[in-house]
Amino acid sequence: MVLRNAGIHSAVQVLGVLVVLSIAILALWQGEVAQSSPPSFAISCANPRVIDGDTLDCGGHRIRLDAIDAPEMPGHCRKGRRCTPGYPFASRDRLKALTRGQVRCVALDTDYYGRTVARCDGREGDLSCAMVASGSAVQRYGTLRCG
Repeated sequence: MVLRNAGIHSAVQVLGVLVVLSIAILALWQGEVAQSSPPSFAISCANPRVIDGDTLDCGGHRIRLDAIDAPEMPGHCRKGRRCTPGYPFASRDRLKALTRGQVRCVALDTDYYGRTVARCDGREGDLSCAMVASGSAVQRYGTLRCG
């Protein structure tokens, strides 16, 4: 009888340890999901400062346009990186033209460089779609939904 109770006691201890480990793993996993999916928030500004063909500064927020890649400004294409071909100054100038006036963005994520990745609208609609349609950028890093 003593051996039988000892076996049951050991099984209960093992089960308890498994439950505690499962709860800990679940808590860690939920924390990672929360960190990788920040809540969306809106950003709005007038006449943002355009950095290049896919990046702008809107009210102090450095924003990377979602789902596109534009040619890099001279000296900004890191060695070993596949950079989009094209004319960086023309791409930047096109984004400047599209962002004259009010710009509204919805933040989606944060990129490797700490920039807010966002879908933005200007006077001609979705900025990412307009940049691709004009040939000033290419679709990359996500799904582009243009009307």
